[in-house]
Amino acid sequence: MKRISFVIVLMALMLSACSQATPTTDPAQIQASAVAAANTMVALTQAAVPTETPVPPTPLPSPTPLPSPTLLALPTLPLLTSPTAAPAAGGNTNPGGDNTGDPCQSAMPAKPAGPQIPVRILNNTKGSIVLSLYLAKNDFGECGYRSFNLEAGASSSTTLPQGCYSGGAFVNDPKKPSKSFGYGCFKGDTGATVAVGPEVIKISQ
Repeated sequence: MKRISFVIVLMALMLSACSQATPTTDPAQIQASAVAAANTMVALTQAAVPTETPVPPTPLPSPTPLPSPTLLALPTLPLLTSPTAAPAAGGNTNPGGDNTGDPCQSAMPAKPAGPQIPVRILNNTKGSIVLSLYLAKNDFGECGYRSFNLEAGASSSTTLPQGCYSGGAFVNDPKKPSKSFGYGCFKGDTGATVAVGPEVIKISQ
């Protein structure tokens, strides 16, 4: 009898438990809670980010005025006389002096007073040359210039007063134009040679 009563009481408790309605959760309330939590997290994250303090611009130095340039006085150059035209190939310049008053700054006289030496002029370059020979004042007081034009590989014979000469030539080589210079002396009766190379003039006797 006691056993039956226990079973009945147990069944009654189970029925009463099943009869109570299980509470349901409102979806709108859950969504509102989630949105509120998300907004709170965003606000806290933004508050934790440090604010950037703008760096003040560096002031630029004011330009320093440069000193004004001082113009220098240009030197006064003397007027140059026009050069004497060179003669035909193998010839010499027009004899006689110029109007400078210095006989050494002009062409040598055609008939010098002192002895002369036969001279062979050789153009050993690959272009035409314009050669000038300058005679320093010799024992007879003679000095001055004499010029010659020679084609490539050509030669010329002339007579020149005894003395010491400085030579200069423009070499008109179409591939490699240049200038040649040399120095030498003529003495005695032996003939002399003036050989013009691309860069050197050999004056020998």
